[in-house]
Amino acid sequence: MEDTPKARTSAEHGYLLDEQIGFLLRKAYQRNSTIFAERVPGKLTPTQFSVMHRLAEDGPTSQNLLGRSVAMDGATTKGVVDRLIARGLLKTEADPVDRRRHLVSLTADGVALIDDAVDAAIVVSAETLAPLREREKETLLRLLKKLGGE
Repeated sequence: MEDTPKARTSAEHGYLLDEQIGFLLRKAYQRNSTIFAERVPGKLTPTQFSVMHRLAEDGPTSQNLLGRSVAMDGATTKGVVDRLIARGLLKTEADPVDRRRHLVSLTADGVALIDDAVDAAIVVSAETLAPLREREKETLLRLLKKLGGE
């Protein structure tokens, strides 16, 4: 019976998991996601919240533009929009300017939910960043925007 080879350790290759950007971002995101799930009403996911918030800010828009505005690919956007339509939070209508295109918008129930959800999301952001001093918060957000290509 052959012995299973032993993987190299951090002492051998120098890669410390606890100090890697991806690992740390995932842990921070898990913290934010937990707080988000506890605080935001309507069982919205962060992705669904982003779509609804963008529609609240920008008004009716094409599904393609909506997805791009929240950094999602077409298939993901379609799935999110379809689920929110099924829940009665979004609707689609023919674009009055281009009848081949459909515009996505909030329903009355969607407007009511996103208004409550935004109030909760403000608390989520504050709780997520609570361990940081004010200057650290500003620096973190600035650096994350830079990493995101802004």
